[in-house]
Amino acid sequence: MNKTVLITGATSGIGLACARKFAQNSDRLILTGRNQERLDDLARELTEGDTEVLTLCFDVRHREEARRQIEALPDGWQQIDVLVNNAGLALGLEPEYEGDMDDWETMIDTNIKGLLTMTRLIVPAMVQRNSGHIINIGSVAGDAAYAGGNVYCATKAAVKALTDGLRIDLAHTALRVTNLKPGLVETNFSNTRFHGDTERAAKLYTGIEPLTGDDIADVAVYAANAPAHVQIAEVLVLATHQANGSVIVRK
Repeated sequence: MNKTVLITGATSGIGLACARKFAQNSDRLILTGRNQERLDDLARELTEGDTEVLTLCFDVRHREEARRQIEALPDGWQQIDVLVNNAGLALGLEPEYEGDMDDWETMIDTNIKGLLTMTRLIVPAMVQRNSGHIINIGSVAGDAAYAGGNVYCATKAAVKALTDGLRIDLAHTALRVTNLKPGLVETNFSNTRFHGDTERAAKLYTGIEPLTGDDIADVAVYAANAPAHVQIAEVLVLATHQANGSVIVRK
């Protein structure tokens, strides 16, 4: 049976790959992002393959706008079967004592508070129906800090704790909760981290074949389509020559 899947941060990176993979699975998509033009382009692309797509343009940091958009979902779109909390970012790689406080606030508001907002807005209806799946995009960075990662690592450690806590809170229901933790993935993630310094971002992927957004999206689709009695609780996905968040062998 086809699902209705809501993906935050769907216009680039892992979110974009998830949108395309769930579309290939013939699921209906609610795609959120901050750029309406990109959302429109993606909707046109996916609807060419007969996928039903609804786009919502808002920033997950803005709680009341998120609430307004979710509460105004049109008839036929209110029942969300899968929530992919993907919206997130890293900014900066400075030592903690030299970090940019505005960057910290953006990461905390997006990676933690934005995820909580979407969870709070969507999961109660899942509980009422006793059906649904929440897939949070965490990170290997949530397992242990690495040099310069400090606040970003802390936000992804929070994602792990929040995902585990939600799974505990929902254990009496048929809902499933997944923490999907990528390692080194080549997307625009690093370009964002370095505030548009493309050359610096490209160096992170030198000498190793990194993961792609499609690799992570494959796991998300697999988890969402596992048998009802199977809960893929946590998946760590690394490039072959990456051992953890800080050990990467380049050749």
